Amino acid sequence: MPTRSSISLLLLIALVLLIALTSFSGCRRDMSNAKRYELKGKVLTVEKDKHLVTVSHEEIKDFMDAMTMPFTVRDEWVFDQVAPGDQITATLVVDGTESWLENVVIIKLNAEPGVRGSPGAVGANTGDQVPDFALVNQNNQPIRTGQYKGKALLLTFIYTRCPIPEYCTLMSNNFSRVDQELQKQPELYEKTRLLSISIDPDYDTPAVLRSYGASHTGRFGDETFSHWAFATGTKEQVKEVAQFFGLQYYPEKDQILHGLRTAIIARDGKVHKVYRGNEWKPEEVVQDIEIVSR
Repeated sequence: MPTRSSISLLLLIALVLLIALTSFSGCRRDMSNAKRYELKGKVLTVEKDKHLVTVSHEEIKDFMDAMTMPFTVRDEWVFDQVAPGDQITATLVVDGTESWLENVVIIKLNAEPGVRGSPGAVGANTGDQVPDFALVNQNNQPIRTGQYKGKALLLTFIYTRCPIPEYCTLMSNNFSRVDQELQKQPELYEKTRLLSISIDPDYDTPAVLRSYGASHTGRFGDETFSHWAFATGTKEQVKEVAQFFGLQYYPEKDQILHGLRTAIIARDGKVHKVYRGNEWKPEEVVQDIEIVSR
């Protein structure tokens, strides 16, 4: 018959196991809300150090139109085998603010160079003078980048139908936070402007951008867009400005690769800083804007 001490020991062991199991369960990511979509496309570039493959993919049913953009791949083995020119199929997982490819299948074809470099493919550098690009704003009015001289301009690229959470949604949400922070400093607010440029001019008409923009500023029908504007243009106009800031061009499909570029342009019209990813924080950008606005 078990003694009282042995029973106590067993209860203690059971309690420790229960706590351990509960802790383990809590540490595991809840994937119950993750959504999965089948992806098929052609690999253009491979960046092993960043765990990224850029894919020109077909329409992803019930998720997004055909597009060319980089995707995160977590499986190391993929980067030992995949090469530009390969066809791949994979499952695109979208989980909250993250997305990645899993279940990757590589179909080896004749390897080819990735996306051809284009003028500006590396991207503008600090001190470069920004050309006077012509675009059209959300009110269907012609604008030029040169008109922002005298203000510190924060510029980025988006498209309104982008469903990838780490891309356009994050950029527009970050811009919204920057806009809100700048409003807290009226003098600085007056010295600055924000500009979001669509890389999808076929769909993102001025009317679409006006609706999209107002939803992100939160002022809806009262929005004047005097501080944060949204712009589009012809394909050539958009390609010209996008290439200057380093977004690459995929000539086979006459398509700009959906990458990430955000820039601060100083009051003299020269590039102050370029952010080449999505890791920048609104607070960091506001600090940089304060410096360049002095």
